[in-house]
Amino acid sequence: QVRLVESGGGLVQPGGSLNLSCAASMTQFSNYAMSWHRQAPGDKRELVALIGTNTNYADSVKGRFTISRDNAKKIVYLQMNNLKPEDTAVYYCEAEHRFDGRNYWGQGTQVTVSA
Repeated sequence: QVRLVESGGGLVQPGGSLNLSCAASMTQFSNYAMSWHRQAPGDKRELVALIGTNTNYADSVKGRFTISRDNAKKIVYLQMNNLKPEDTAVYYCEAEHRFDGRNYWGQGTQVTVSA
């Protein structure tokens, strides 16, 4: 099975920054659109950012978060700046094959923004 392993979460103060990483194991990493989602307690899991042919962001994070990928290293990053308490959630990495729709999820990494 494909494995996605997130890292880089933690506790930060409002206005701080974190850089999340998602290390993937699939053999054809470049054929997958990669995305970050988040889920706060009691809330639905929602898309934060996606990178494939295009790059998309949730309105709530535009201008603050940046998604990027290193296809050679099979890593997807989410640079998170000017963090707000409402960014607190478990952040999940997703890989979706561009052609056949196969998708995979990581186990998540906790991001807590609090003073």
